Amino acid sequence: MGLAQATFVDRHGLHNDQRQAALEAGLKLIKEQSLEMVRVSFADQHGVLRGKTIMATSFALACANGVPITSTLLLKDTAHQTVFPVWTSDAGFGAGRLTGAGDVMMVPDPSTFRALPWSAKSGWILCDLHYTDGGPVGFSSRQILRDAMARLAKINMALVTGLEVEFHVLKAESDSNDGHLTNGFQYLTEDRFDQLEAVFELIRENSIALCLPIRSLEAEFGPSQCEVTFEPAPGMVHADNMVLFRAMVKQVLRRQGLKASFMCRPLIEQSMANGWHLHQSLVDAHSNVNLFTPGDGEVLSETGRQWVAGLIAHARETCLFSTPTVNGYRRYQPFKLAPDRIQWGIDNKGAMIRALAAPGDSASRIENRIGEPAANPHYYIASQILCGLDGINRALEAPAPVETPYDSDAERLPSDLGEALDAFSKGEFYRRQLGTEFVDYLTTLKRAEWQRYLATVSPWEQDEYFDLF
Repeated sequence: MGLAQATFVDRHGLHNDQRQAALEAGLKLIKEQSLEMVRVSFADQHGVLRGKTIMATSFALACANGVPITSTLLLKDTAHQTVFPVWTSDAGFGAGRLTGAGDVMMVPDPSTFRALPWSAKSGWILCDLHYTDGGPVGFSSRQILRDAMARLAKINMALVTGLEVEFHVLKAESDSNDGHLTNGFQYLTEDRFDQLEAVFELIRENSIALCLPIRSLEAEFGPSQCEVTFEPAPGMVHADNMVLFRAMVKQVLRRQGLKASFMCRPLIEQSMANGWHLHQSLVDAHSNVNLFTPGDGEVLSETGRQWVAGLIAHARETCLFSTPTVNGYRRYQPFKLAPDRIQWGIDNKGAMIRALAAPGDSASRIENRIGEPAANPHYYIASQILCGLDGINRALEAPAPVETPYDSDAERLPSDLGEALDAFSKGEFYRRQLGTEFVDYLTTLKRAEWQRYLATVSPWEQDEYFDLF
């Protein structure tokens, strides 16, 4: 590193032998592949990559001293508008904190370094955010998940996740959304896969080059709808993978004249909504034994049932993490392979939580079908840990699993983002788990988005009322 105690990471205790080994591996990769640039990025509050591109010759110095970036990026809603009063003495985080559009530091995590196969001579690295005094930005995406994982580690448990991610791919011939690649409504028909094979080949090749552990590529139910599933991996690994996967798909396909979108329910004729099904199980941190595997006569182990009970108990408050957009709530409809109520079932795809477990099955797990693919991966996975862990700590018992999820008397999921915001901001669970500052922070961001939506005159209103009145 050369500068010893003078570096930012050394001064603040952010460097260790493991990080040094990863850094040396990254420098070796830069040399072997003759990389000239590195995208230094962080996942913002919406799970969108932000950052700067530096010369590869500056990579080691950036890892040692961090890269400054404007703090207002943390204070923007989905319209990229700053919604906090940064030109006052207190923007809501304490006097002088995140005011004046000052900088925070992106501290690269060398373990995430990769060469980008679609961008010649470019590398990519994911960062953690720190204030200039060295303290972590507590509400940043990776920090929220890291803190949640640490709570699990204290009881010798670790989360294993699997991803099922749906998205649309269209021809980018115009600004319209009617450039379908497939007609749809022929679920898992091989001919439909063949029509998408060129798209899937691009995704497959780039995923392999990025070491993204994809398992399958599927032609989904709706027109031009795709699904990619991932092999199991630790929670932080898959949160990082999801951020990079979304960016890769959009960037790679755009270069081929295609448009990919992870929007939940785009305005496409006869479209099917996109979901993000999050598979999850707990393992013993030492033995790696699956703690959800049931005994004889059980649907899930006691630990698994407690985890499910926690997810159910806090589902309404958690929707702001799993379904953070206005559009995402258009997916919660009955008989559409999506949940509309807070319940669980045994291998039932209409329930919010689907149990996939059997005695002796080391792959026993649950699948939470509540999420949309536009969710912030780090926040979403962290919320599952916090809810499930609360179920374990309080020894909650899950209700009986349902067989007919669309006619049960279970509590309904929020009907729109406004209802989800009220549940999150007025609830006590996340104020206890993540603090009032974080709850108020996220509420302010999403409330601005919701208010802009409410203030917009929709095509439906125009069609309904303009001629009539």
